[in-house]
Amino acid sequence: MTEKQVLNRAVVEDFLYEEASLLDEWRLDEWLEMLTDDASYYVPPNDAPDADHHDTLFIVADDIHRIKSRVKRLKSRHAHAENPKSKTRRMISNVRIRSVVENVAHVTANFVVYRFRRHEQIREYVGRYEYKLAIDGTQLRIAERKAILDSEELARLGSVSIIL
Repeated sequence: MTEKQVLNRAVVEDFLYEEASLLDEWRLDEWLEMLTDDASYYVPPNDAPDADHHDTLFIVADDIHRIKSRVKRLKSRHAHAENPKSKTRRMISNVRIRSVVENVAHVTANFVVYRFRRHEQIREYVGRYEYKLAIDGTQLRIAERKAILDSEELARLGSVSIIL
């Protein structure tokens, strides 16, 4: 986002598409640069998508330190669930800016993440993202990222070892 650009759906879409590309290409260090210093990443349980991570068991409830640890682990050849790395392809749609309050854009988008691994069935993770995007001068940064899965049966999806 340049100084002359106004925050609009196209700007947010480009940002989310870049994020999807970085994750699909396993450029996780570059993805980390898109996050604020106090970012969080959540995947709530499918039976309580609006629950609070402080009193409900989430699939993922990471603060920035846990996010960095997750990335370090995923990049390691000792991460057996991702060695060799899965191939993923993300589809992002229905991007909406819900509100902008004090330099934070509240954004939602639908997603499908396809995960391919040798000798495993194709996994399809479908749901919606809820973002809090910090407007930092001329750039956007992810302050909070929530991936809410639509699946009714999580066991069929297998382990969620990738960043959704």
